[in-house]
Amino acid sequence: MLDACAELVDEVGYEGLTTTLLAERAEVAIGSVYQFFPDKRAIVQALTLRTMESYLQRLDERFASDEMTHWWDGVDAGIDEYITMHRTVPGFRTLHFGDVVDLHLLDEQRDNNGVIADQLARVLTERFGLTDVPKLRFVLEIAVEAADALIKLAFRRKSDGDERVLLEAKALIREYLHRQVDGPDNGRSTAGKQTEAAQPA
Repeated sequence: MLDACAELVDEVGYEGLTTTLLAERAEVAIGSVYQFFPDKRAIVQALTLRTMESYLQRLDERFASDEMTHWWDGVDAGIDEYITMHRTVPGFRTLHFGDVVDLHLLDEQRDNNGVIADQLARVLTERFGLTDVPKLRFVLEIAVEAADALIKLAFRRKSDGDERVLLEAKALIREYLHRQVDGPDNGRSTAGKQTEAAQPA
């Protein structure tokens, strides 16, 4: 049913999605839909949670690579996977991480991008030894909001994403996080430090 939901939201949008359409596409009785989901919001919420799990799994796989040696490689990977999901994952271009439905679809206390920023903070601290402090989560939330807006712009301009906009988005986010995370006044673990010669271009 979730696969059918993903296909339908790309075709008719969230507003056009109905449980009747979903039952028809999934080739199940309407009662079977309501057995698992009380309404279409619950269906989309389940789909969004599955998508987020897939995104984090993709990041974990990328972060496990020996080629990834600095935190900014992780930032690039996070952006790249977000772009790839726009291009390849049914329903993602329409729903993203649920903001089309509800800004608090993933968590009642935090908005959706805040949840994603929390998850990114977790994987960055675990993989690259960055100090997990409130400021890191805050700057990541700003970065996620900015990247999200620019990537949406890229896909509005071109169906497969305007490469010029995507490149600018990555450059902007990298520079912002470099200043905030690696600035001289930011406390961080030794693993998070870098020399001038090693700074990202």
